[in-house]
Amino acid sequence: MRTLKRILFLGLVGVILFAGWFVYQINKPVQLPVVPYEFSIEPGSSLRSVAKQLADAGVLSDVWSFVLLSRVMGVASSLKAGDYEIAASTSPLQLLERITKGDVNQSEIRFIEGWTFSQLRQLLDEQPAIRHDTTHLSDKEILQLIGANETSAEGLFFPDTYFFARGSSDIAILRRAYHAMQNHLNVAWAERAANLPLTDPYQALILASIVEKETGKESDRTMVAAVFVNRLRLGMLLQTDPTVIYGLGKKFDGNLRKKDLLTDQEYNTYMRRGLPPTPIAMPGLPSIQAALNPAKTNALYFVARGNGESHFSNNLTDHNRAVSRYQKRQIP
Repeated sequence: MRTLKRILFLGLVGVILFAGWFVYQINKPVQLPVVPYEFSIEPGSSLRSVAKQLADAGVLSDVWSFVLLSRVMGVASSLKAGDYEIAASTSPLQLLERITKGDVNQSEIRFIEGWTFSQLRQLLDEQPAIRHDTTHLSDKEILQLIGANETSAEGLFFPDTYFFARGSSDIAILRRAYHAMQNHLNVAWAERAANLPLTDPYQALILASIVEKETGKESDRTMVAAVFVNRLRLGMLLQTDPTVIYGLGKKFDGNLRKKDLLTDQEYNTYMRRGLPPTPIAMPGLPSIQAALNPAKTNALYFVARGNGESHFSNNLTDHNRAVSRYQKRQIP
């Protein structure tokens, strides 16, 4: 009887000692080869394989205590893939909580104002942290996957910086950018000026894309938009080079020639009245707002001054003089 009590006593002491040691182990700071330490968990990885990865790197003292901790906490199957960064003060318990909650480092990607969808796709394809689900898909198939009703992908994605966890699908990022554009466009459409010659938000997006390509000067946007709005009201040709260049596609070699302006194609606004059939680029919010709230002016023409600004004219005579002054340099 005494022997049994002694065995039970020793067993209880052993359990208490082990529990104390275990609590100490899971709460003491991990050892990091560099500070901060970065590591990645690939999709489909097991907790044991991650524990071994960290143990081999010297971060964890052993594999089994980390795995045991995960089972005690009931999170052994809750591992989240992604990129992680840990500081020297991190304990195994805190580390386990991070990798099972998905507290990952986020990567970022920036869509630039004025870019075409082709440029956007290239950027996505070159991003190593993204899962490339669109590689062999057509633009039309991508639009179907993100739930878009439009037939052309051009201009539909809002230019902004997007944060994502490593391994995120390019489809998910495009879906976010598409909905961001829809939200911004709908808000701007609801706050638009009265009596615009635009029938729907998509036409506003087309006009905004032209404004985006025509000027990088913030102060000129509403004036540039006003020129095109005034021309649309009067039934005049828009006569904007960026649409012609877009229509030329890969044929454009950097020089826009007179023959290009005289060759009919659906984006040649020197030959066809009204807006082109689709946007020609991704417009930023200032260009969208300018297209829907243009300046109050009678200007019908503008020409680049050569310093990033534009000169605006109400009639062709004044415009021709401005062209001579700022481009031909004939009039001082």
